Amino acid sequence: MTERALQEPTLLLLTALADAPRHGYALIQEVDAISGGRVKMRTGTLYGALDRLLQQGLIEVAAEEVVDGRARRTYALTGGGRDLLAAEAERLRAVAAEAQRRLGGAAAPRGATAPRGATAPRGATAPRGATA
Repeated sequence: MTERALQEPTLLLLTALADAPRHGYALIQEVDAISGGRVKMRTGTLYGALDRLLQQGLIEVAAEEVVDGRARRTYALTGGGRDLLAAEAERLRAVAAEAQRRLGGAAAPRGATAPRGATAPRGATAPRGATA
């Protein structure tokens, strides 16, 4: 794996597997719950992602059984998947902490406005090479 951030579906799937092995339908439900209903993973997307994660060695098939005449696979995180998820959680924590620091220690309540002169005029851009 590279050092870049995980795509959200990957992050959600690894998170869904962090506490227990799960089969496909349970993963769809967990992703929905973890994302607060914001991400609805479709079956084709799920199984494509699971195949990719299997190939990358981040998850493994923990069990296979036949239920109502259909094969059901249960997936689990591997050690490498757990390590990657922990590193991504730390990266996200660090970014969130920096955002909080720059906001003055606490996020502004919804609907609150910044003090006069605290924001750039609409449409303004930072000079080339400036960092936020």
